[in-house]
Amino acid sequence: MKTYQNWTLLLISWLLPVTLWAQDSARPAGLVTLDGRAAPALVLSNMDGRSTNLQALRGKWVLVHFWASWCGPCRREMPTLQALQHKLKGSRIALVLVNTAESDDEVFSFMPTVAPELNTLMDRDGLTTERWQPRGLPSTFIVDPTGHLRYLALGGRDWASAEYFAFLQSLPSH
Repeated sequence: MKTYQNWTLLLISWLLPVTLWAQDSARPAGLVTLDGRAAPALVLSNMDGRSTNLQALRGKWVLVHFWASWCGPCRREMPTLQALQHKLKGSRIALVLVNTAESDDEVFSFMPTVAPELNTLMDRDGLTTERWQPRGLPSTFIVDPTGHLRYLALGGRDWASAEYFAFLQSLPSH
């Protein structure tokens, strides 16, 4: 019996790195794997006063995207997020935009020029951004269906590209 256990352990120790490598190879460049800790609270309203609570999105993968209109990479990335939003319609993946501490006027004048179909939550006092602690803008956290942080993308990227869309589609359902 002991020999069987040794062979099983040997096989697992060989297959585990191969399995992890296979998952990593499907991950696009620029996505960092996180430790799976619980996502911080997020309850914010958009400019129309409609509230969104991250907990209400349990059961879906959620991209929580922090941005600001003064951020050059954010400006370039916003149209790709709008294209991604179209691709995600009816899927098990949600996109939540969080503007970091800008006024309604700043956001209202910015959004129609770069991504008129997107809606953003307003972190007017910056406290939600402080809780989430993005290390720069733009930052996108990918939260799993159980509310845990799984990936982080720092900096701008083309979210509507085949590579990123395929990755998002490959995320397991829980």
